[in-house]
Amino acid sequence: MNDRLGVLNELCATGVIAVIRADSGEQLVSVCRALAAGGVRACEITMTTPGALEAIAAASQSLGRDALIGAGSVLDAATARAAILAGARFIFSPVLSGEVIEMAHRYDCVAVPGALTPTEILAAWSRGADVVKVFPANHFGPQYLKDLHGPMPQIKLTPTGGVDLTTAAQWIKAGAVAIGVGSSLVKKDLLAQQNWDELASLARQYVDIVAQARAN
Repeated sequence: MNDRLGVLNELCATGVIAVIRADSGEQLVSVCRALAAGGVRACEITMTTPGALEAIAAASQSLGRDALIGAGSVLDAATARAAILAGARFIFSPVLSGEVIEMAHRYDCVAVPGALTPTEILAAWSRGADVVKVFPANHFGPQYLKDLHGPMPQIKLTPTGGVDLTTAAQWIKAGAVAIGVGSSLVKKDLLAQQNWDELASLARQYVDIVAQARAN
């Protein structure tokens, strides 16, 4: 059984959500294990990955409570339900779908829809979003997030898209409850080389940067 509030608190406490896209789901258990070893416990396996449901199930069973396994790129309620039944503990979407939010909450699962404009972000929050994913964030930058927080300080925001080591601290200082990090963390060359130690080390860098940004 999911614990929506507990998972939400953990996502925010972790501060870094790994967005995992791969050509195959076969390595994803090892990827998630390495990320968790580096302190990035929240792993978003995108549904665009072949075998994503099987990977979610395998990672959830293998890592248990050592990691938070969720699904990303979820576009409809049916996919959300399938991911949750496979073991996903949170659902990310690049768009706002009320049906996806409702399905996630039906299973006591965290729902994080995507939005970009102030109107979309407020609409997502009004529909019950636990956090709103600001996507694609890289086209607007941390100042945009800070500007959004001015009139809507109650809304939890997490930027995704183009976040890297050079901008991570800026996003946190701008008010992000967490950052979604994709290819700048889960690098294709590290996956190809199965260099799990380097992946864990890179994850640790992100965790440290977020912690320092929060402290300052």
